[in-house]
Amino acid sequence: MDVIRDEILQAFESVRVWRKQERRAVHKPLLILMELGRIARGEPARISYAEAEPQLMRLLAEFGPSGAVKSRHYPFWHLQSDGLWELHGPDRVLDRPAGATPNIGELREHDISGQLAPRVRDALTAHPDLLAEVAQRIVSAHFPASIQRDVLDAVGLTVPVAPGVDERTQRRRDPRFRDKVLLAYEYRCCLCGHDIRLNNQVIGLEAAHIKWFQAGGPDVESNGLALCSLHHKIFDLGAFTVRPRTLEVVFSRHVVGSPQIQARLLAYHGAALIPPQSEQFLPTADFLKWHEEEVFKRPARQ
Repeated sequence: MDVIRDEILQAFESVRVWRKQERRAVHKPLLILMELGRIARGEPARISYAEAEPQLMRLLAEFGPSGAVKSRHYPFWHLQSDGLWELHGPDRVLDRPAGATPNIGELREHDISGQLAPRVRDALTAHPDLLAEVAQRIVSAHFPASIQRDVLDAVGLTVPVAPGVDERTQRRRDPRFRDKVLLAYEYRCCLCGHDIRLNNQVIGLEAAHIKWFQAGGPDVESNGLALCSLHHKIFDLGAFTVRPRTLEVVFSRHVVGSPQIQARLLAYHGAALIPPQSEQFLPTADFLKWHEEEVFKRPARQ
C-alpha cells in the first residue's frame, strides 16, 4: 500500500499547472477534484465533455479568477499530458499535437470524453483514505482555508480539510500570523468594525491573506486584513477588493441580495478601510493588485 500511495501522490503532485508570473490557474485542480467526487459517489469512469462542462463552468465561475470560464475546456484536453487522464473520441481529433487544443464546439461535436487513467482510478476506488489525502493536498495547495470546505462541498467530497502546507515548497504557515494581523487592526474587522468579545476571547474575527499563501503570499501584517468571518469568506471569493492607492472598498456587480444584504455589504462600497494602528502595517499595493487581478470578480460596481 505504501508503494501505491507514494506513486499516486507523486502522480498528482507532478501535474503541471499553467503559470504566467503570479496568475492563478485552477482549471486542472478543479477538474481533478470534480473527478474525485465522481469516484467517491461511484459514478461511471468515463464522462463526456458535454456532461462535464456545466459543472466545470460553475466551479470556475465560483472559485476561479474572472474570465476563467472562457477557457473551461482547456483542462479536459491538457490533463492528458500529465499521464493521469485519458481521452476518447475520433482519431482525427485525438491525434492532434497536445498544444493544438480543440475549441469548445469541437469537443461537443465529436463527443470527446475523458476519464482518469484506470490504474489511478482503481487505486483511489480501492483506498478511500488515499482519495481523501489527494483531495486534501489539492485543495490546500490552491485555495485559502476560508473556502476549502466550500470547494470540497461543491464537488461533493466530504473529506476533512487538512492543515495547510504547500507540499511543493514545504512552506509552512507562521502560527503567529493571525495574532499579528488582529493586533495590527486593534481586534476589529477593518471593513465593518466587528469586535465582539466573550470575556477576553475574540469571536468571529479572522486574519485574511490579501495575496493567498497558496500563491506565495507571505505571513506578514502588510499582506493581511483583520476581517469578520463573513467578510473574510466573501473577500476570498472575490466579492470585493481594495484599491491599492486609496484603500477604497469596491464590490463586484455580481453581489446581489435583499435589502438586508445591501445594508450589511454594499453599504461599504466606496468606503475606506478602517486603517491599522501603524502605517507600517498598511496593505502593500502589490498584494492588493494581485487580489484585484486574480481573485476579484470583475466588473466592479460604479
